[in-house]
Amino acid sequence: MKIRIVFASILALACFAACQAAPTPRHVSPATMDKNTQELFKSSMDLNDQAFDASAKLLRNPLSRRTGTMGPYHMVRESSWYALGLLTRDAPGDRQRAADLIDAVLKQQYLTPGVRWYGTFHRAPEEPDPVPDAVMWRNYDPNWRVFIGTTFAMILIEYPDRIPATLAQRMYTSIDHAIEGEIAEKRLVPSYTNIAVMYGFLWDFAAQHGNRADWRQMSHDWTESVYKLYSQYGTFYEYNSPTYCGVDLYGLALWRAYGSTERIRKAGSEMESGLWNDLADHYQPDLRNIAGPYDRSYGMDMESYVSVVGVWMRSVLDAQHAPLPAITPSTDHVPDVWFASQIAILGAKIPAAALAKIHSFAGEHLVRKQISDQRVATTFVGNHVIFGGEATSKTKDEGPASQFHAATIQWRTPSGEIGFAYITQAPMIDATADKNGLSISATGTVRWHIHASGLTPEKLTATDWDLPGLHVSVKAGQKDFSIEKSPTGVDLVYSGITGVRLEIKPAQ
Repeated sequence: MKIRIVFASILALACFAACQAAPTPRHVSPATMDKNTQELFKSSMDLNDQAFDASAKLLRNPLSRRTGTMGPYHMVRESSWYALGLLTRDAPGDRQRAADLIDAVLKQQYLTPGVRWYGTFHRAPEEPDPVPDAVMWRNYDPNWRVFIGTTFAMILIEYPDRIPATLAQRMYTSIDHAIEGEIAEKRLVPSYTNIAVMYGFLWDFAAQHGNRADWRQMSHDWTESVYKLYSQYGTFYEYNSPTYCGVDLYGLALWRAYGSTERIRKAGSEMESGLWNDLADHYQPDLRNIAGPYDRSYGMDMESYVSVVGVWMRSVLDAQHAPLPAITPSTDHVPDVWFASQIAILGAKIPAAALAKIHSFAGEHLVRKQISDQRVATTFVGNHVIFGGEATSKTKDEGPASQFHAATIQWRTPSGEIGFAYITQAPMIDATADKNGLSISATGTVRWHIHASGLTPEKLTATDWDLPGLHVSVKAGQKDFSIEKSPTGVDLVYSGITGVRLEIKPAQ
């Protein structure tokens, strides 16, 4: 009798473990999507269909399409996203095309033992293999491990019946290679938010599927470290990025939807809600932009380039009100719209108060957010202008190639387009916003870039910026001041300063 009880207990534990390891498919299809999500998904898939190269079984790069032809190389990560979209759409021929894409992507994984890039993928099949002294980011991108791995995991969770069993097994093995490579490279830290969050889910998924007790404990420790870092100040170290916060939302939705334990699912849901609340506080729906400062940004106007946060918002807003440009092959950063399949499946879980702020402007307000012991972001969200600054305790600087923008200003010009100004060069900097403007502390040369439709460089001086729809008064005490024209606007260069005060007002 005791033997039977013990055996039954073992079976119960095995059943519990199996249940934990088997997330519930969401069975999303175009027919079950709401109108906004369906439109987003369709525009994304239409572009995918245009970019598909049947001979290579991969997507061609659409970014250089200016004269009616696709780009000269193929995109490996984005091809995996297309495969997920095809299996979601499930039209005639979609399953075979998805299988062909997945097979082509799998063939691009680096599997030479002992190399630093083991388990990641070519960014394009045309890309040469890394050499022994290869430089991360320049010669290979380790992040493709988790971007492609999480997409494979979604396919294996949602649509295992729509792909061949042998292909599914290759995908599981590929995920294991990705995890092994990331463990061996030892380059990832919890503060690298978007990758750390995706990695937490993927590691948990691989541990459960492979029944790896060591990985289960290690992945648990990793997700706890990410959550602990977030919990210090209720925000992420990789702060306020229109692109990367959207990837954060994706990774957190994976925790929330597919995490193997209630702990992971609750932590993911909590962080996801917190991030939406923060984004909504910074969002000005009439300007269709998230106010700065930006820890990492690819642009200054969400109406003119595709940001992943903009793609998420399009799933709950119509095309007229979403912070997303028209989707064409030449739209800036257009491949990021291919995140639509993941978003359609996982769904945007936005707290009611945040959703209300995204739909309509709640009124002028100042936002202050502690990011870390040394960093504080402040933002003013006004009726006609938004601006923000980050005080870094003089631990961060800015350079021409930096994605970090410590001081930003955005407004709508009389032409209807968004105008913007932001610092592109500065020594170690502190910037703080209040309802009247920006205070900046930096010793040396500070360079501002200004873009605005109808801008007249002759109306810009060291002390006054007379901009279309905006006036800025400047106190800098500079040793030298110069104006340099650029293809996208003008640069204002203040040399030999110790601080700057900008008073910012909409033009009368």
